[in-house]
Amino acid sequence: MKRQEEGTKKRMRKPLRIILKSIGALAGLMVLFLAIVFIVNLVCNKVEQGKIEPYGQLVSVDGKHMNVLIQGEGEETVVLLPGFGTASPALDFKMLVDELSPFYKVVVVEPFGYGLSDETDKERTADNMVTEVHEALQQLNIDRFTLMGHSIAGIYGLNYVNKYPNEVNAFIGIDSSVPTQGGMNDGFPLKTFEFLNKSGLLRLIKKVGNDPYASLAFDAHTVEQSKMIANKNNNNDTTLNEMKNISSNFKAAQQLKFPKNLPVLLFIQADNKSVEGWIPLHEAQAKDSVRGKVIKFEADHYLHHTKSKEIVEDFREFMEQAS
Repeated sequence: MKRQEEGTKKRMRKPLRIILKSIGALAGLMVLFLAIVFIVNLVCNKVEQGKIEPYGQLVSVDGKHMNVLIQGEGEETVVLLPGFGTASPALDFKMLVDELSPFYKVVVVEPFGYGLSDETDKERTADNMVTEVHEALQQLNIDRFTLMGHSIAGIYGLNYVNKYPNEVNAFIGIDSSVPTQGGMNDGFPLKTFEFLNKSGLLRLIKKVGNDPYASLAFDAHTVEQSKMIANKNNNNDTTLNEMKNISSNFKAAQQLKFPKNLPVLLFIQADNKSVEGWIPLHEAQAKDSVRGKVIKFEADHYLHHTKSKEIVEDFREFMEQAS
């Protein structure tokens, strides 16, 4: 009986050993895979850093360098601010800048952590970010302009026009965020985004995923540069800090409204399925201004990728009527 029991135990131990060995082998392969991904990312980052071509000009802000692109020589100035996480604002706005620049002096500000600007350790509150943009514009002697912003720039723009009301001629939103929109009180998985970036997995995911530029009219060189800058900037420490502050920045902006006499033009998606009440939210915001207007487009969130020509035509007509 005893021998039978020992035999049974031996037979049970054998498959258990096989299972444990298999788990160990899989764990080893996973570690090897992650190590290869990590090293490839480091090497690629180093190589790409030397291939990124400078554009715009560097402006001294808070002891660091902020990159600003200026195009066009019009008498009136349009300042462009990007949406959250737009790796290279100047390149992302390229088609819009090309449409605007025959008529205006166009200034694309790349906040810290974006484009070719430095990173910063300063907390990414809306107030700090707006102060830095203001300082950059002051360094360039730009003190009167139309502020045009995409996505979360709706929050920063609202802060800006209340903090520096004498500088802004009008606010133009490109599917811009509204302080009271839903879903902005939820936390964001910062550690996950940080791991994806530092491990190199983010590069791999982008490599095997769908190409976001495939159906757009960007030239090949702009696409190549944009992707390399994205690999450099996506989920860096500065933008992760901005992500951490998103909920508090939205909450603080709920106390703000556009000044009543400030012209406000809001270009928005006609069918935004991710945010409930997208159109009414913007219509209510436009009503705060005696010269507020909402224009809807059948397009995705990055309206300026496909509707730049229409945006500029409608913007110019709006400004003529508002003057």
